[in-house]
Amino acid sequence: MPNEQAVARFCAFFNKLDKTCTEKLYEVYTEEVVFNDPLHHIQGREALSRYFATMYENVERCQFTYHTQQQQGKQAFVTWTMEFVHPRLARGKPVRVAGCSALTFADDGRVTQHRDYFDAGAMLYEHLPLMGQVIRWLKHRLN
Repeated sequence: MPNEQAVARFCAFFNKLDKTCTEKLYEVYTEEVVFNDPLHHIQGREALSRYFATMYENVERCQFTYHTQQQQGKQAFVTWTMEFVHPRLARGKPVRVAGCSALTFADDGRVTQHRDYFDAGAMLYEHLPLMGQVIRWLKHRLN
């Protein structure tokens, strides 16, 4: 059964993750891990490694600030704020996105299921040149 150390290891891993260290995924994830976020559904550690390598290819910086952690049995929930810099988003300025990770751990303390919840518009769409203007306008109109 996982413990606080498994959750801490997961959080620390994400603050070290970049395009050069995806080969260390085996320390945190099981071979058959299932990963979901608002934009992707990925099965297997090998596919997850390719996804992270591609995602981090142009990211200049990515840092997580962790807030609340809840754990019960093999389940854990971690709230976070991610700040990243990508040269093609927000004119290269930092983008901040709040989110939550729902994790299921295997008996050995590695993650077997990982689901991220966040606003995909706040992360990506709002920072694209044309689409961003439309989304910001719509949000303004709805408020």
